[in-house]
Amino acid sequence: MSDNNIALDNASLRILEILQENAEITNTELAERVGLSPSPCWRRVAEMREKGIIKGAVMLVDPIKLDLAVNVFINVTLQRQDKETLDQFTQAIAIRREVMECYLMTGEADFLLRVVIKDLMHYQKFMLNVLTKIPGVSNIRSSFSLEQVKYTTSLPVQSK
Repeated sequence: MSDNNIALDNASLRILEILQENAEITNTELAERVGLSPSPCWRRVAEMREKGIIKGAVMLVDPIKLDLAVNVFINVTLQRQDKETLDQFTQAIAIRREVMECYLMTGEADFLLRVVIKDLMHYQKFMLNVLTKIPGVSNIRSSFSLEQVKYTTSLPVQSK
């Protein structure tokens, strides 16, 4: 086990599974589902927060209800892969709210982005006014999602 991994017992793993499904569950309900009394359950959750295992709680919003129906996966290749060029790109992308995810990649493209936008016209504006203006970008390839087959925010923690 690496230094970053923290050993968790079955009850703690079960807590993580349940909280990933519903972060609004009460401590009493959580304790009951895990098979602990409320105080030890609360202490485990507090300890996992303190250790950074649990990083926060968010509300998931339906993008369709906000008229953000288009998911675009964008492969970006840079002219150079030096620190300065990589930093410029990541800093420019980090502030863009429509960029949901950004990964530094191996292979043909240097970055993979997932962008959520209203429509193709908004994507065109994003590409022309944002991506093409970032210094060092040499190639942009886009793929549009036709259907979301699976989406989850839950990590595959499994109780033993």
